[in-house]
Amino acid sequence: MFIDDNKLENLMKKVDDLNYSLTKNNLIDLSEILGNRKELLIRNLISGIAKGIGIGIGFTILTAILVVILQNIVKLNIPVLGEYITDIVEIVESNKR
Repeated sequence: MFIDDNKLENLMKKVDDLNYSLTKNNLIDLSEILGNRKELLIRNLISGIAKGIGIGIGFTILTAILVVILQNIVKLNIPVLGEYITDIVEIVESNKR
């Protein structure tokens, strides 16, 4: 039933490490924010808007790069692949207008 001094020291060290980790990572502040629903809602709204804008910009850039690569492949005049890619590029360009 009694705890050795060595085990007690180990336990105290682990508790101190846990306290340091919680303080370092601001988990206590996070728990206070979670208690405030209005602040949590505003943070999530701003986060969602930022993610949506980032996804939109990223997708646009990747699509533009893909279209340029496909146009360069068409210029190589590969018979079967060239016709298929030409159709794709025309569809993308017609939707752009």
